[in-house]
Amino acid sequence: MGQAVIKYSLEWRPCSMKKRDPIEQALDRLSNLRSGAVSPDIVAQELKDFLKNRSNLVVAKAAKVAGESRVTQLVLNLIATFERFMTDPHKLDKGCAATTEIVVTLYEMDHVEPETYLKGIRHVQMEGSFGPPVDAAAKLRAFCALGLVRTRHPEALDEVVSLLVDPWPQARIGAVRALSSNGGQAGALLLKLKVLTGDSEPDVIAECFSGLLANAPEKSLIFVSGYADSEDDAIAEAAILAIGSSRLPAAFDLLKEKWERSAGGPLRKVLLLAMAMVRSETAIEFLISLLENTNAHTAREVVTALAIYRDNEKIRRSVEDAISRRGDKSLSEALRREF
Repeated sequence: MGQAVIKYSLEWRPCSMKKRDPIEQALDRLSNLRSGAVSPDIVAQELKDFLKNRSNLVVAKAAKVAGESRVTQLVLNLIATFERFMTDPHKLDKGCAATTEIVVTLYEMDHVEPETYLKGIRHVQMEGSFGPPVDAAAKLRAFCALGLVRTRHPEALDEVVSLLVDPWPQARIGAVRALSSNGGQAGALLLKLKVLTGDSEPDVIAECFSGLLANAPEKSLIFVSGYADSEDDAIAEAAILAIGSSRLPAAFDLLKEKWERSAGGPLRKVLLLAMAMVRSETAIEFLISLLENTNAHTAREVVTALAIYRDNEKIRRSVEDAISRRGDKSLSEALRREF
């Protein structure tokens, strides 16, 4: 039999290495810049370079890092980059990723020149989706509203009022927040009008309630409390939670009165949480008394509401003592689970 001959090739061939995607590399480097391990001067210079990148995702992350690091010397670079993407946003900035993040950063840096906000608040960018087209610029308009009212531009309120009837809820919520934060008395009246005329999205009305109680608390408390009895449970829930989060002296009395009228209703859990959110001694004492005296099912819901105080040793002990006096194993289990 012939002897098999085995041949070995001595030719060296380099292993084929897949090159890393440059966008992925840039995003990784931006994560490193965010870590704080790089000197501020290097961070500023590299962010300046990244803002020139063609990728809107890279630019978006660079803007975010600039905002988190408060690199305020890049404001002009951020504005120039915004203008670059806005020359053809449908092509250059899918999803409005870069322009939105730039505006968010300018707002967080307290930028008060109106030009960028004015351009952004008017921008609409419809893009395809799995369903009907969506407006990718809704968030951009929302933050431009917040920024614009802070500039005190003479047409700021005119622009923001238009957003109150924007087709997209996110933009309407941005308008409500803008009017609440810097709209003054006129802003409060506009929020009240928005509540009176209604909105298809309960979240918009909920934001109006919170804005009114932040902007004009004493005048707005009774107005908002009137919606705690709304036939629309979502609106009633929004009003109740807004009253609780206001922490106004009269808030607990209104919530307690609502509790006494509808303790067994569908909004029981919301009412308990709202009373806990008031964060007054009177509210806590009332909830502890319920924990001791109400039926077991409601008592478990009280434990859940009081869980927002899980880091407060004094209140935790009060809850433990009340449950211990009842000797109810299901409440002890609820305590372990919630606290």
